[in-house]
Amino acid sequence: MSADNFTTAWTAAPQAPSEGFTPNWSREGFWRRSVRQTVRLTAGGGRVRIRLSNAYGTSPLRLAGASVARTASGAAVEPGSLRRLTFAGAHEVAIPARGQILSDPAELAVAAGESMAVTLYFDAATGPATFHAQAFTRSHRGPGDLLADVTGAGFDAVTESWYVLSAVEVDAGRADGVALFGDSLTDGFGSTPGADRRWSDALARRTGRPVLNAGIGGNLLLNDSAWYGEKGVNRLARDVLDHPGVDTLVVLIGVNDIGFSETDEQPTYHPAPLVEPAELVDGHRELIRQARERGLRVIGATLPPFGGSDHWGEHAAKVSHELNEWIRGAGEYDAVVDFQRLLADPADPDRLHPAYDFGDHLHPNDTGFEVMAEAVADVLSQGVAPALGQGVAPALGQDMAPALGQGLAPALR
Repeated sequence: MSADNFTTAWTAAPQAPSEGFTPNWSREGFWRRSVRQTVRLTAGGGRVRIRLSNAYGTSPLRLAGASVARTASGAAVEPGSLRRLTFAGAHEVAIPARGQILSDPAELAVAAGESMAVTLYFDAATGPATFHAQAFTRSHRGPGDLLADVTGAGFDAVTESWYVLSAVEVDAGRADGVALFGDSLTDGFGSTPGADRRWSDALARRTGRPVLNAGIGGNLLLNDSAWYGEKGVNRLARDVLDHPGVDTLVVLIGVNDIGFSETDEQPTYHPAPLVEPAELVDGHRELIRQARERGLRVIGATLPPFGGSDHWGEHAAKVSHELNEWIRGAGEYDAVVDFQRLLADPADPDRLHPAYDFGDHLHPNDTGFEVMAEAVADVLSQGVAPALGQGVAPALGQDMAPALGQGLAPALR
């Protein structure tokens, strides 16, 4: 918890500018344009501040101004709620190359579950801009200084990415935040765009706790990617551990490390690295080590079934099974949520249940994400030693194993 009592209420993990598979404005950047971005807060308070990232900028990024407001609809904001932001007392600021800045707090009452608009105005050419590729909600762009535009009429273009903005913090005075760390399964691919149906959203609704979504679509645990962000073992500190108010980390990552070697459709890797179970285990152990050094409780999640997807094949099957067995049975996580068994098709446990399948046999749909959130909420409600329940397993030591049950970890062999 930070000394000034602020809690992170929303995050987006920064990525290097790229076109990838999501059309966006990151490579062209901004010049004499405003960008209005909508975020859904998972904690409330009377003051807000924003964190801006130039993590992948090679020169200082000039920001001519910024404002926040409660959203109305589309690019419009609630009249009377608009607040101009300052940075160390000034309206203008330069974000250092490879750096980030935090705004001064602004007086604005916001509630958990409420949407807030953040508007940034760039009067000088930014060059390629640090961004987050897949927002699954609309951001708006328009010419000139639109910081005070209440109606949203000045914005004439939309995208589904976030730019420069990496966090919103509120003076909630809370230290019970939950950070979800992973790839597209966490980022929200498969959820209904604009509806806030990611499993991070569902978890915030179920628990009432601040929830940070630190997922990046396509992200890998062990390898960097021009499209899909820095490898997980390197970005955890920036994207989770350095945010105030977090006490629990949930790890769900590895499916792309395993699956990219099975597909020819991802031009980021030709050929993809062939990853073995022991390498992934070492990566998970590194995440656990980093989080525990900061005093966080760490929950491990097994990889959901992905048989029949473009990530599946003989090697992927072997590695995913062995990794999931380690997550379930090694006793190295404080608790385990068994998504593999919880989301499986009873007729074929290597495949997602049809009721939970977005359609690509890899990503859950809105219903599947709700099931995932419910399982994690059950673990969180139990504290450090969760009681056994459907789809939930505690971290197992060598001298204990639960009785077999639906969705539970099997006894150690």
